[in-house]
Amino acid sequence: MLRRFVTDFSLSAATAGFVATLVGFTSSVAIVFQAAQSFGATPAETSSWMWALGLGMGLTTLLPSLRWRQPAITAWSTPGAALLATAGAGYTMADAVGAFLVCAALITLAGVTGWFERVMSRIPVALASALLAGVLARFGIEAFAAARTALPLVLLMLAFYLVGRRFWPRYAIVVVLAVATGFVAFQGRLHTEAVSWSLAQPVFTAPRFSLAATVSLALPLFIVTMASQNLPGVAAIRAAGYAMPVSRLIAITGAATLLLAPFGAFAMNLAAITAAICMGREAHEDPARRYVAAAVCGLLYCVIGVFGAAVTGVLTAFPRELVVAIAGFALLGTIANALAAAFRDEGHREAALITFLVTLSGVTIAGIGAAFWGVVAGTIALVVQQWRKT
Repeated sequence: MLRRFVTDFSLSAATAGFVATLVGFTSSVAIVFQAAQSFGATPAETSSWMWALGLGMGLTTLLPSLRWRQPAITAWSTPGAALLATAGAGYTMADAVGAFLVCAALITLAGVTGWFERVMSRIPVALASALLAGVLARFGIEAFAAARTALPLVLLMLAFYLVGRRFWPRYAIVVVLAVATGFVAFQGRLHTEAVSWSLAQPVFTAPRFSLAATVSLALPLFIVTMASQNLPGVAAIRAAGYAMPVSRLIAITGAATLLLAPFGAFAMNLAAITAAICMGREAHEDPARRYVAAAVCGLLYCVIGVFGAAVTGVLTAFPRELVVAIAGFALLGTIANALAAAFRDEGHREAALITFLVTLSGVTIAGIGAAFWGVVAGTIALVVQQWRKT
């Protein structure tokens, strides 16, 4: 396994893994901190959350990717963290851990029974591709919107991206990241003063189960994780053309959450955005060697778990404009492919467009994100258009 990994290793895949880690971590780590603080977490407990989440995501990404030689990417539930940040007031850390365990048990059950994968298999490819395009397009938009506050940086990155795609397509993102990092360092915008090298220490919290925490925390956390995270995660896998054991992956994330919940792992799930970065052509021309990007991402997540605050300081040292721009440029190819697949079939085109637009809107209804409602809207449109059509 290790020998095969060394043989398949490439700089482009390693860079894709780093970009995926950078984007996945910096885009939502503040929300995770807020979620921990809503339960009155101490600094030690907050550090333990990062330890549990980092190791959990790292191992559930690294080991399946090496085992199946496919890019199996997991992540923490960002909408779940946002939910906890607002709903956690009035609950203790023990209540939270009890809710995390209930949610993890439900995720594991969904994976073991295979019901979620069966539901996903009934969604047409056009709608799944439109869903993925809607989720990722926001990053493409933000890449160019960053020019409002960092025009020279974005123009420089765009120029090197276009030149790179023309002359050295496998290493375009590598070059863009290196040039952008050098540019912001020259400007004095690479803030490394927050780096403090120290090991994270796990803090065990005994769970307390209550009906109130189950209804107010566990069930909503499960619903938003499945609808807003695992749904687009499966869409990303299908759009990239990989035949992964989705149910087994979901069961693995649930089991990992069960094991690490007492230390702060609130919910882990399939990734969509970071997965798309590792599954795209920018990682490697050969789809069979893109698992290296996922493995590197998993290793970096493990390092985040072990070193906690130190790696947090390193990753958050990059300006926000650089992070959103590198994410958007890395996803351009995947967005284009998803849109092409979504609108290829004329019979599904309008329903796919509705799915894409609703997902892109970012609308949240009843605490459930736009990814779910995009599929609902597209399915309704498809049923109305195709019902008893001859």
